[in-house]
Parts: sequence; C-alpha cells; structure tokens
Amino acid sequence: MLNGKTILVTGGTGSFGNAFTKYVLEHYEPKKIIIYSRDEYKQFVMNNKFRQYEGKLRFFIGDVRDKERLRRAFDGVDYVVHAAALKQVPACEYNPMEAVKTNINGAMNIVDAALDRGVKRVVALSTDKAVNPINLYGGTKLVSDKLFIAANAYAGAKDVCFSIVRYGNVAGSRGSVIPFFRNIIAEGGTKLPITDYRMTRFWISLEEGVQLVIKALSEAKGGETFISKIPSFKITDLAQAILPGCEMPEVGIREGEKLHEVMVTREDSMLAYEYEKHYIVYPHFEWWQESRIQAGGKKVEPGFEYSSGTNTEWMSVEEITNRLKHVEEH
Repeated sequence: MLNGKTILVTGGTGSFGNAFTKYVLEHYEPKKIIIYSRDEYKQFVMNNKFRQYEGKLRFFIGDVRDKERLRRAFDGVDYVVHAAALKQVPACEYNPMEAVKTNINGAMNIVDAALDRGVKRVVALSTDKAVNPINLYGGTKLVSDKLFIAANAYAGAKDVCFSIVRYGNVAGSRGSVIPFFRNIIAEGGTKLPITDYRMTRFWISLEEGVQLVIKALSEAKGGETFISKIPSFKITDLAQAILPGCEMPEVGIREGEKLHEVMVTREDSMLAYEYEKHYIVYPHFEWWQESRIQAGGKKVEPGFEYSSGTNTEWMSVEEITNRLKHVEEH
C-alpha cells in the first residue's frame, strides 16, 4: 500500500518519525519519505542514521505554522503523517499562544496545504489528553482533531481523506514515567515517587503506534479515529518492575494530570465500533455515510468507556519487567 508512494512526516525527527521511517523502509518500497521539521541538527543525525537508504529520504526544514513552506513541501506528496506538536504540558500552560499557533493553526495549515496540493491521505496523531481535556495541551489537540475530521467535508470531489489515530504516552518516550524512574535509579535513588497509588496507564510501544498509523493510512475512508486495543498497568507495578522492593512515597497528583487514560468516552460510544485489535470512533456529521463503516466490527454498548482504569487486559509486574527489556528511551 505504501509501495511507490511519497510520504511526508511532520515533526519527523522525533521518536515517532524515526520509528515510522525505519518501519516503512524495512517493510515497504516507498518512492520517497520526506522529513519535515524545524531542527537542522536532528535532521543531520537522522540522515546519518538512515544513510544506507540514500535516495529514499529527503529533509525539509520548515514549521507547520508556515503555510507557504508546507505548500512547497507537499508538492508531489501522496500521504502525510502529522506528528508535529508542542506536547509538554507545563510548557503549553506557560506559553499558551505558542501551543495554539503550532497545535491548532498548524493543523489548519496542514489541512489547507493538503487540499491545495492534491495529497491523497492525511493521518494526524492525537493523544488521550485530547479526550475530556483538563490542560491546554489536551485542549489544543482536541481542536486539532476536530479540524482534521471536519476537513473531510471540505474535500468536495477531491480524492483525499483525513483521519486520526489516538494513543497515550509511548513506553520510554521523552517526558514519560519510565525514563523518569530510570534517571532516579541511575543517580543512586532507592525511592520511586508515585503521584497517586490508584494511577493506571495504557502500554503502547513505538512499533505498535507506527502500525496503527499504517492501518489508518490503509483503511480510512475519512473522519475516523483509530484506537489500538492495548493492555493497562498500574504505576505502582511499573515501579516494582523497574526497582523491585523499592519504597514508593505518594507525592500527590500534578496539575493537569489524570488518574486514568481514556481513549473512548461514554459519549463516543454511540459511534464507536470494536474490531479484533482496535476500536474506531466514526464521525457524527451529515456528510458521513454509514456505508463507510468497516465490515467486521461490532458496535459497542451505549455508555461504554475505554479507560486504562477499567480495561479488561492488564499487565503483571513480571510482564512489565519483560517488556522493559525492549524499551529504549527516546
């Protein structure tokens, strides 16, 4: 499906962009992958990392805030994966307009450039924080999601579709709890602080996140939100897996932090379908046709919620320990 295609990844020098590029180059024969990002040094490092694929990669310095630069970069592009965003919750709170400019205005620029330049498919990365948001980052991503879904109504006769993939913090990603705990241990610490003993999270690897994006690129008709079925874990169990027998002082939940990650809300349940390995939340617009609903799914029960706190699949301390062996920090 990706063979012979030109794919552009915004924010492509990040952990997702590196993993996506590696996976696609190893499993497909794309015509070209364009990495669109702001950091020249990260582009230099990434170019060296994938030097054996010379001719397959092209690097574009640019910002999603710059619509004209996006229009130039999108020339001849078949598929766009939008991973660029300001993601750090405290930074977004302190610099709210910067978050709006990148996460909201940038999303609108992606939509406009894709419509203008004949892009066929756009998949935007979302986050659990966009679900019932309680911080500015989540609020901007909620608006971004709405923009991409509504963009399908503006496509007209153009052969283009926009869809969303949603997941939480990737295991080992920057700012997540695994590197935080590991840093404490590396500095000689013997206590791992827990914000709240009740806290749970979903576990998703980078490769699982990449595969969800490829599924959306392959199957989306336009307007869907794809959500992987993945296991939950307790933060206290993660701490014991990283440092068995450690003390776990409870330090209190931080501002803008949730006890549990929610991927499908009770309100979403009216339009959500369950498949073997994922859920899809379909849009609720007049332009959406029920004939677009994928076969093989089952509509979830009214009031269903997909939350890390009420998930049916849980990881034990032993299972977490085994998975940690394969987690690199990004």
